[in-house]
Amino acid sequence: MFRNLFPSLIVLALAVGGSYAWVQSRSGPAEPQYADLAAIEQVVDVQATDGVEVVEMSLGAEDAPITIVEYASFTCPHCATYHKDVFGRLKAEYVDTGKARIVIRDVYFDRFGLWAAMLARCGGAEKFFGVSDLIYNRQREWTSGESNAEIVQNLMKLGRLAGMEDDQMNACLQDNAMAQALVAEYQKNAEADDINSTPSFVINGKKYANMAYPDFKDTLDGLLAE
Repeated sequence: MFRNLFPSLIVLALAVGGSYAWVQSRSGPAEPQYADLAAIEQVVDVQATDGVEVVEMSLGAEDAPITIVEYASFTCPHCATYHKDVFGRLKAEYVDTGKARIVIRDVYFDRFGLWAAMLARCGGAEKFFGVSDLIYNRQREWTSGESNAEIVQNLMKLGRLAGMEDDQMNACLQDNAMAQALVAEYQKNAEADDINSTPSFVINGKKYANMAYPDFKDTLDGLLAE
C-alpha cells in the first residue's frame, strides 16, 4: 500500500543523490555532469540556502474547513497510483467545491525524485500541477532511462510538453541552493509530522496512511459533519 522511507542515514545519504549541472566539453558540445549532494545530515548548508524561498504548492481556498497535507515522492509507484485514482476525485469533489485545501509536500527517496520536483517547480505555481500530472502519469517511462543523463532528458521531454524551454529547465536543474533548500524543507516537515511512508497524509493535523477513495471520502465527510 505504501513505500517506506529508508531506515538509516547511510542509506538516505546514498539515496538523495544530487542536482543536475552542465559543463562545457573542450572537445565538443555541453555534456551533463552530476554534482552529488553531501550526506543527508550534512546536505543543508545554511549559508547556501539563506534567502532561498521554497514555495509551498497548494490547491483550494485558504479558509477551507479541511486541510489535506500530502506527502509523496515522484518516484514512488504507490504515489503515482494515488495520483491517478484518487487525487483528481478529491480535487473535483472537495477542493473545487471549497470543502478542502490540498498542500503538496515532497519526499525524496533518490536523486531522480529530487530532480523531478525541481522540474515540476520550474514553471512556478501556475505550471506545477500540470507538470506533476505528466511526471506521475508517465512515471514508468521517464524512470526507465539507463543513465542519469537519460533520466534528465526524459524529464525535460515532459517539461517541453508543458511549454518550458531547455534553457529554463537547465537553469532550474542546476540550482544547487534550491536543491538544498528543498531537502531542508523535506527534512523539517517529515520530522514534524512523523512521516515514514509514502503516500501519507495529514488531515486537519492528524496523520493517515494511504487510502482508497471511499476511505478518503468517509474520512472527509466525517470531518465536515462535525
